[in-house]
Amino acid sequence: MGYRREDNESKNGRAAEIRRVLWVVLALNLAVALGKLFWGLAIGSVSMQADGFHSVFDGTSNIVGLVGMGLAARPADSDHPYGHGKYETYASTVIGAMLLLASWKIGSEAVARLLGGGEPPRVDIGSFVVMGSTLAVNIFVSWYEARKGRELKSDILIADASHTGSDILVSVGVLVGLGLVKMGLYLADPIIALLVAVAILWTAWGVFRRSHEIFSDSARIGVGEVEKIALSVEGVKGCHAIRTRGLSSQVHVDLHIQVDPSLTVAKGHSIAEEAERRICDSIEGVVDVIVHLEPHDEYQMNKTKEERCHN
Repeated sequence: MGYRREDNESKNGRAAEIRRVLWVVLALNLAVALGKLFWGLAIGSVSMQADGFHSVFDGTSNIVGLVGMGLAARPADSDHPYGHGKYETYASTVIGAMLLLASWKIGSEAVARLLGGGEPPRVDIGSFVVMGSTLAVNIFVSWYEARKGRELKSDILIADASHTGSDILVSVGVLVGLGLVKMGLYLADPIIALLVAVAILWTAWGVFRRSHEIFSDSARIGVGEVEKIALSVEGVKGCHAIRTRGLSSQVHVDLHIQVDPSLTVAKGHSIAEEAERRICDSIEGVVDVIVHLEPHDEYQMNKTKEERCHN
């Protein structure tokens, strides 16, 4: 037995919408990166250049996301019977790796400036205008991408929004550093850059943690929620061995239900199919449900009680 939601039109529409969001964000990130890099080089600010490089990584992560979504949108085949959805999570993991690289790049530049000195940045009003404008763009991008990520249940958009969110931290830090440099505290520029590198590391940890939940097949839905729906089906006497896994947008569920042992095979099969359909239709994100049918006898009842004791 098994019930799978065939919703290719919706799935393809979701993938197209995610790609559209990534293209918009890519264009904005590239514009922001060019502005920061150009002005950072002009005034000699290591923190502003670091912020520009971080924005370049934002754009690169958008490209990774576009490639990942192209692979994830492919339909299930004989080699991938559960589909290609995990390519989206692979892409988000690559973004996490890019965050690590960005953190290393910014941190190493900051340490080099702290140890080796160098000319202090030449801060002027243009520096604050550039940083303020790019900060506003980053805030919009992070909000927009996170909202669309939750709406579309997209790991890649949520991970990328976290990446852009770390860029906001960078920009705020750079603005504070530029203000301190303007006051004559020249070491503030590399110190702020170093602190920002640590903040980016924390963001990377969050991305890797979410990816780990997918790759390790962590439970995606509470057992009680599935059990309540299964027991609401007429004829279902018991329910146990509930397991869920997958992406938040593509959850797979399997469980055991118990029915009256005197029922015919056909009737028992009909009850199981109704349970599968009801679970799939009632819980958002569930695309596949498999029910194993068992008789509601003393052995199975004791087995269910033992499982609950262990849990």
